[in-house]
Amino acid sequence: MGDTQPQTAAGKVLLHFTMSLDGFVAGPDHEMDWMAGAAFRPNLIEEYARTTGAVLGGRDGWDAYPDPGGIYGGAWSGPVFVLTHHPEDAHPAEGVTFLNCDPAEAVRIALAAAGGKNLEVFSASIGRQLLELGLVDEIDLHIAPVLLGDGIRLYDNPGGKPIRLSRLGEADPKSTVNVRFSPATPAG
Repeated sequence: MGDTQPQTAAGKVLLHFTMSLDGFVAGPDHEMDWMAGAAFRPNLIEEYARTTGAVLGGRDGWDAYPDPGGIYGGAWSGPVFVLTHHPEDAHPAEGVTFLNCDPAEAVRIALAAAGGKNLEVFSASIGRQLLELGLVDEIDLHIAPVLLGDGIRLYDNPGGKPIRLSRLGEADPKSTVNVRFSPATPAG
């Protein structure tokens, strides 16, 4: 598959998620334990740690995982921005800035802090808003061989219009991604 091109630090706004095959990027309460044991291509974590200049997330994710030192297993450090309507009651941490502004302004602030490297968006709801505003440069997904059945969807916009995407690194940008799995554990 043509998804093994290394990520570049080019000042992009990047939605970066590991996603279940059924489209969830986290469990119902932002659980991430389903990712335990997932096998990623060699040096993937180091690649993202090297190319990420700043991270933008949402308040629910921050409340579930209030540790900026845990990003990429501690391999990355830098400015973290949390977009929230209520910064006054957020759990503070060194290197974390709580923003109460519109998503476009949050991107402007975080990209400036990224120092020419990529801004990684770790929030599906903020990602949806940025897609609607035309502020996303790339969506980078790692599809884990698991079906969650419930949780936080990568993109949830009932009644909205489809957002067409173009594949990167392929001769035909409209080509589909083909994956094939078999159940490793019985259902139920």
